[in-house]
Amino acid sequence: MTQPPTFRRSMGAMWLYTLLRFGLFFALFGLLWLVGVKGFLGAIIALALSVPLSFVLLARPRQRFAAVLEQRFDARKARQADLDAKLRGDGSDDS
Repeated sequence: MTQPPTFRRSMGAMWLYTLLRFGLFFALFGLLWLVGVKGFLGAIIALALSVPLSFVLLARPRQRFAAVLEQRFDARKARQADLDAKLRGDGSDDS
């Protein structure tokens, strides 16, 4: 069985993915800087290259982050359904 969803796990997954995205951007920007494409143009090209590359290279961290978010969403829906059932059950006893 998987670990229960926690705020810490979801934030950890989010920060890992975010740092990897920034790392990819800055690595590309650095490579472009070394080949002579500097400044704003280098940043735009690095951004344009990092988006499709992160889609391919960072698929696993993105999937882990999405799975953690889905677990948290499902757990929240289950808690809400449980609370709704309890509230419906309490209301029908009084009638």
